[in-house]
Parts: sequence; structure tokens; C-alpha cells
Amino acid sequence: MGNCDGKCGHCGFAKRMCMFPEDGSKPEVCTTVNFAETLEKAAQEYQEPEMKKFAAAASRQERACYETIPGRPGVTIPLKPRIVEIMEFCEKMGYEHIGLAFCGGLHSEGMAVTAIFESNGFKVTSVMCKIGAKDKSWLGLTDEDKIVESGHETMCNPIGQAMVLNAAKTDFNVVLGLCVGHDSMFFKYAEAPTTVLVAKDRLLGHNPLAAVYAGNTYYRYLNKNK
Repeated sequence: MGNCDGKCGHCGFAKRMCMFPEDGSKPEVCTTVNFAETLEKAAQEYQEPEMKKFAAAASRQERACYETIPGRPGVTIPLKPRIVEIMEFCEKMGYEHIGLAFCGGLHSEGMAVTAIFESNGFKVTSVMCKIGAKDKSWLGLTDEDKIVESGHETMCNPIGQAMVLNAAKTDFNVVLGLCVGHDSMFFKYAEAPTTVLVAKDRLLGHNPLAAVYAGNTYYRYLNKNK
């Protein structure tokens, strides 16, 4: 491996060796080649029974999201939104109890998602980010650090959200719009496997890739090499 780092984000080959091992192309910095020993260790983890079951269910769920077109190999039609994928994956794994950690800024969405999960037979334990009601000054923040800048402003409490869901013994957790950093803390402390339904993007209506898709036009300024 030497001093090589993972460089998949620099590989411009359309037919990549990682997807086409027999005749695909690869750069000198190919992660599959240069991290072969590490990837072999990773492969062994999939042989652990529960992880093998989880990974197999994830792959089956991936396949269930596409319809093939007769006579057009490699061309598929996407079938399902992510919220459907989440419920189907839970069914495949036998998960009955979903933990929903959502942002206060998406409270109405949190209520709607809770209703959808429950209408499909799942038990839902939901926790909003402001539980605990501690003021941001408890973190050492001043009024200048607050959004409103005066008076009580409740801090987000992702550790508390995780611990509530841990105490409830959820089977599977879903994150809905937690802030950058707050989501990281939730992932760190949550005991059940967790997925994301919504990644918060205040400016782009929770569609972060919009800035990437428009990276050569309106959001060109993001890439300082252009």
C-alpha cells in the first residue's frame, strides 16, 4: 500500500476495474488494488452471521428498487422513494420498532413520517432535537452565538436523542434533518443501526446535491480550482 491514500474521487474511468474486474480500467491510485489487504479484512467482517444477514438484505433492497427493461440490458427504471426503501428494509430484517430522530425545524415532516411508519404497522419512538430544554449558554455560548441573540434558546441535543432511543431499545433508527455535526453526535451515540431519510440543507430545501449538480454554473464558486 505504501503511502497511497484512497483516491476513488479522482478516478475518471467509465468502465472501472472495481465494477468490471476482468477488463475494467484502473488508475495507479486504485483503492481496490492499493488497499487489497485492508479490503480482505473488511470482507471477513461480512462473514459474521448478523452482518452477513444485514448486508444481504441491503443488497436485496437495492435490487428491489429497480425494474429491468426487456431487451435493454443495463438500463433500469427506478421504482421507489427512500421512505419506502426504509420500510421494506426493516421488513426484510424483521425490525418492528423504528426510532425517529428529527430536527425541530422539520417538526411537521417528523409528524408526517411518524404517521406513515405507524400506518404501515411499525412502532415508532420519536425524539425531536430540542429535548431537555437546556439553553445554549450551557455549552459556553454567548448571545452572539445564538440565532435569536437574546433570551433562552434551546440547544440541540443529539446525544439525548440517541440515549432516548437506546433506552427505548429501537431496532432501527432514522435521522430526519439533523444539523451538520449534530447528526455526527447522534451516529456516535446511537446503539441501533441508523439510516438517513433527510439530509438538512436550509438553503436548497433539503436537497444538498442541487449545489453539486449546478457546480459548473450557479455554484461554480464552490470549486476554487475553476
